[in-house]
Amino acid sequence: MKAVILLSGGMDSATLIGHCIDNDIKPYCLNINYGQRHNREIKSAEKLAKYYNISLKKLDLSPLKILLKGSALTDKIDVPEGHYTQENMKLTVVPNRNAILLSIAVGYAISIKADFVMLGAHAGDHDIYPDCREEFLDPFETAILRGNYHQVKIITPFLKETKVEILQHGIKYGTPYGLTWTCYKGGKKACGKCGSCNERLEAIEQNRIKDPLEYENE
Repeated sequence: MKAVILLSGGMDSATLIGHCIDNDIKPYCLNINYGQRHNREIKSAEKLAKYYNISLKKLDLSPLKILLKGSALTDKIDVPEGHYTQENMKLTVVPNRNAILLSIAVGYAISIKADFVMLGAHAGDHDIYPDCREEFLDPFETAILRGNYHQVKIITPFLKETKVEILQHGIKYGTPYGLTWTCYKGGKKACGKCGSCNERLEAIEQNRIKDPLEYENE
């Protein structure tokens, strides 16, 4: 079996590589630059693909950011700090992001006759990101199955799991989290204050391991 992984370079998509290998699925990674502020994660995707010696296709859609206004990740808006459960974290929602990224990934999957497209959406995303919920993903999959001759399933292995549980899988898989990038601010060091950093740090703490990333307050 073959799967296209939307590899952002973050913890969740990195763990998907281990999930594929553990389940005898050959991963084909796709990284899309949609003009996100934290484009340092693109280098992480490259490092992960090199580490695993697997295919990585990179697509530069950075001009998209002129259309994707109103998000702190693609517009001139300060990245909010705090936990994902806070209302201000909605500023990190990128308009229609997963529909755009998944559509491209499905096209790639069809072209290589892959069985699946894999997305690292998880339970921690549900409160803030509508396109990480079953209510979006299920009808989207129905649409692409009806719209194409080659049938590609959308697989989200972690959709009902927390970041803590995802990290547990990654520890078992030996996922090299030192190669990943999480921070939405995209500086030389992780800020340790944005929603993405907070979620990562909580998962690291609860799993009682040391985070290999450097943070600004260290």
